[in-house]
Amino acid sequence: MNAVPASARNDRTGVVDAAMRVLAENGLPGLSMRRIADVLDVQVSALYWHFPNKQSLLAAVSARVVALGDSDADADLAAIATGLRERLLAHRDGAELVSSSLALGLLELPSRMRLVAAAEASGLDAVSARIAADTVVHYVIGYTFHEQQRVHAAVVGAADASADLTPSQIDDDGDAFDAGLAMVVAGVRAAAGAPAPGR
Repeated sequence: MNAVPASARNDRTGVVDAAMRVLAENGLPGLSMRRIADVLDVQVSALYWHFPNKQSLLAAVSARVVALGDSDADADLAAIATGLRERLLAHRDGAELVSSSLALGLLELPSRMRLVAAAEASGLDAVSARIAADTVVHYVIGYTFHEQQRVHAAVVGAADASADLTPSQIDDDGDAFDAGLAMVVAGVRAAAGAPAPGR
């Protein structure tokens, strides 16, 4: 039996932990294999013992970002979407990272599975429920990506962080994300033929 090389003694969890630290400190543009290896005090080649390429490592980091916690319980579409947004916002460049892994088919999004179930529970058939879930996921990731990009641009002096994403027609006390999400959810309910809440 071949011995595990000294350079491979870190496990996958440790490599992802190190990548999360690099992401927090440097953002997605600075999330390099070299920096991760430096955190672990190993050669870059040691990372490939656990991950065949950088994209598979980024997918594992994405999975950590969007992992559901013990407190996550079955909920409605809006609550699931809001929880996903909170997880993305909790990590620097979280939306961009997750979007990339999803686009390449390297990530199963736990929130999407819950969204499908919630959409089916509202009365949609299986195909329509998947479309509804994907629509909500794209809305959440796209909105959050823009939020995080504006914050980053403001930090580097390229934009004014006080510029609001909220259209002027929305009440100053309202939240544009919640207003847009309410429209999406209303569309799902209409497609399902379900009555709106309170009716």
